[in-house]
Amino acid sequence: MSEPEHTTSTSREAPRLENSMAMRVAAELPFLRRYARALTGSQESGDKYAAVTIEALLEDRSLLDPALSPRIVLFRTFHSVWQSSGRILADAATTMAEKRALARLAGLTSNTREALLLFTVEEFSREDIAQIMQIDADQADALLKTAYVETLDTIKGRVMIIEDEPLIAMDIRAIVEEMGHEVVGVATTRAEAEALGRDAQPDLILSDINLADKSSGIDAVNTLLAELGAIPTIFITAFPEKLLTGERPEPAFLITKPFTEERVRSAVSQAMFFASTETLSS
Repeated sequence: MSEPEHTTSTSREAPRLENSMAMRVAAELPFLRRYARALTGSQESGDKYAAVTIEALLEDRSLLDPALSPRIVLFRTFHSVWQSSGRILADAATTMAEKRALARLAGLTSNTREALLLFTVEEFSREDIAQIMQIDADQADALLKTAYVETLDTIKGRVMIIEDEPLIAMDIRAIVEEMGHEVVGVATTRAEAEALGRDAQPDLILSDINLADKSSGIDAVNTLLAELGAIPTIFITAFPEKLLTGERPEPAFLITKPFTEERVRSAVSQAMFFASTETLSS
């Protein structure tokens, strides 16, 4: 009698463990949205891929491997979805900016941007990246080395910074200029940012959210985008999950405070790939 009881207990426990794993995976969804948006260059496309990833996990619970961390499970499933359907983006490109970005991407070694974003923005280790991509650690390391050569310094442009903390603004400026970009100015308030943006016509904006006079960097950027058209923008925030809900218009590119030089360089290089202005040179 004891053996059937043990089997029944185990069978009842399995769904509980599975549901617990699913909940922990779901908690990582905002960060998958960040990664997917940076990879595709837009909130809409990135969030669609994140949604398809969740659908895949719901349809095939065997993907919820208890031997892996929930975060790796989520990103590994996304990578499988991306590998099987991500290349369809080329057929879906409709604007000149999208076609130009995809033409640049076509010249890169496969999986290099993915590895770079996983390492610098999502802060996965090389071993984690190997698990996500289902390759060995040496291959992951090789992808990262190639990524630094191919993507970080290929496109130059004019960059505007919206940041009210002088030391942070100085750090960002130094990183951006070291990459070969021209910084057209630093604004500390919404009014300054809007005036600078209209005058400078930047190719890329890096913006904090809470500014010196209690104004909003998001409001400043939205005004400039409405007036000047689609300018790639990277937002800098200590609370990225608040802008990664998928429930409203949200940024495609986010840097988390405190940031590292690698994270800024990676975000800038990815955003530049999707730049819409014609002043960029590749």
